[in-house]
Amino acid sequence: MFEIDGYHIVLAVIGAGILLAHWLPRLVSGREPAASALLIVAGYLAFAFIPGAPSAISPIKSPGTWGKISEICLIVGLFGVGIRIDKLKNWTTWQPTARLLVLALPLTVFAVALTGWLAGMTVGGALLLGAVLAPTDPVLASDVQVGPPSEGGEHPVRFALTTEAGLNDGLAFPFVHLAIAVAAASTLSADLIGEWVLRDVIYRVIAGVAGGAAMGWLLAKFLFDWPAKNPLSKTETGLVALAGVLIIYGVTELVEGYGFIAVFVAGLTLRRSETSHDYHTKLHDFVEAIERAITAVILLALGAALPAILSELDWSGVIIAILLVLVIRPVMAWLSLAGTHLDTRGRNIVSFYGIRGVGSIYYLAYVGVHIEMTDIERLWAIVAFTIMLSTVVHGFTAGIAVSRAIDEKVEQES
Repeated sequence: MFEIDGYHIVLAVIGAGILLAHWLPRLVSGREPAASALLIVAGYLAFAFIPGAPSAISPIKSPGTWGKISEICLIVGLFGVGIRIDKLKNWTTWQPTARLLVLALPLTVFAVALTGWLAGMTVGGALLLGAVLAPTDPVLASDVQVGPPSEGGEHPVRFALTTEAGLNDGLAFPFVHLAIAVAAASTLSADLIGEWVLRDVIYRVIAGVAGGAAMGWLLAKFLFDWPAKNPLSKTETGLVALAGVLIIYGVTELVEGYGFIAVFVAGLTLRRSETSHDYHTKLHDFVEAIERAITAVILLALGAALPAILSELDWSGVIIAILLVLVIRPVMAWLSLAGTHLDTRGRNIVSFYGIRGVGSIYYLAYVGVHIEMTDIERLWAIVAFTIMLSTVVHGFTAGIAVSRAIDEKVEQES
């Protein structure tokens, strides 16, 4: 007798969902839109309507599982973003990135927190919502980022969006720690702020940057120089480099630094070694394949869990998500970019395309493991809806908008 096994149904659903999400857009458009939204829909439809499909894994009840999978995805993705950047260039090129990180990120955190507090959340819950939703996603934003190593043509718009996504996942962590501390203490005191600034902002950021740079340099030596006549790069496999990235992340976290910052900086550092070597391209392709596979599984799982998650969504949550995607992020980023070298069109595009995704899932799962939040069900509902909204609004327009900006720049320079 034939026996229906839920595990085999899951395997078939994952494969079919990924294939259809990337194939269906090609029926209607020569320019393939991002598949992220379709993956979420596929996950929802499959687990809701296919007989015999097992229950979805709830991020509310099993935050540890979601946290570990999304953590690996971000580690790989952030390192991949780092090795894409061919040239570090000069301060003028990095100025938009610095403005987005130093000004737009905290402004977005507190603006979202204010809307959450006005919607009835606790101070800790509202601050956590801002911290979780503030960072842009390094994984889902491939349409707006620079291309693979040695491709060249790093347009200022793509450069700003790429470097912002590479760093703000790590730089959002201090605000997550602040939210946890406020929720635990039920108050905001001068001592709490002082400890937060010294430990969670200054020490952990410096440890992340320094650890990533030092261990990234060491990884480059193992790959290209030691031993000189038979370096690991000759294996032409990305597995050894990925092993080094996991070491970098793990060691940085062990010394209480921000591992997300470390792996991005390590990618930047590694890319500075043997810059013309084709191993960089092969490593990038290897990392990107892993990143896309894990991301697809996460988005399918998110779609499968939507019925349970969105049961806690109310109109205030919908409004918060819409405000973040269409008002708060664009306005805060646009103001922060005043006086930079970006032209008006570039400034508008960088401001608008703050894509939300896997980073938000990781941070909320991280909190679910470390502390009990009274608003956690509502937080998951708002975050899930925001990711859905972002994948639709940004995913189906980003490629076209950025390509037009680049074409316009080329025409002006020719």
